Amino acid sequence: MARTKDASKAQKEPGRMKQMWQVFQMTRRYDSTAQWLMLLGFLAPVLVGLGLALWLSEGNGFTIALWVVAGVLAGLLIALVILGRRAERAAYSQIEGQPGAVGAVLRSGLRGGWVGNEMPVAVNGKTQDAVYRAVGRGGVALISEGPVSRTKRMLDDEQRKVTRILPNVPVMQISVGDDEGSIALHKLPAALRKTKKALTKPEVLAVSNRLNSLQTSLPIPKGIDPMKARPQRGKMR
Repeated sequence: MARTKDASKAQKEPGRMKQMWQVFQMTRRYDSTAQWLMLLGFLAPVLVGLGLALWLSEGNGFTIALWVVAGVLAGLLIALVILGRRAERAAYSQIEGQPGAVGAVLRSGLRGGWVGNEMPVAVNGKTQDAVYRAVGRGGVALISEGPVSRTKRMLDDEQRKVTRILPNVPVMQISVGDDEGSIALHKLPAALRKTKKALTKPEVLAVSNRLNSLQTSLPIPKGIDPMKARPQRGKMR
């Protein structure tokens, strides 16, 4: 019975090559230049390897083959790197402008020692504008989602809170959107990685834990006083 389940599971899950082909198809659908960049990234090392083979091999067939194989492998690697970057950008373009898009990037797109949370630290219930927080070697980043005219005050309020708790930790503000001074969603991970390092890895963990421990919980709905709440009695039959 177990073998039958394992076999059916293996049939449902696509193989590595099929997954890559699906990613390529999705990327090409949203980014028409991706396939040409991948082709250029593949051909350039192949041509360089072929040129070096003809120049340095002195007619040795084995050496020529090694240079060509090296060029092909390097071309495949570069093409895959380009595919990964363009696929990530295509995926972000599909969710850009939607509530929670920044949270999705912080959950799955951060590198370089940055730690983020998909849940915002501040939300405007009427406009769905939000402020998210990430902690990394560059300090604390407060990232707004929504127009700058509506989120600037939210960012300033959160920065004052962080500065009051951690006065010696750098705090930066980043706006994601289409306004002047804002950045596109797909540029957010790169913007965080480019920040100047100010904290060590242990300090990043300590700062993140400190902020998470002081995170305020959701407000209790109006009209409900937990100190006066009474359990309901069962009805007498």
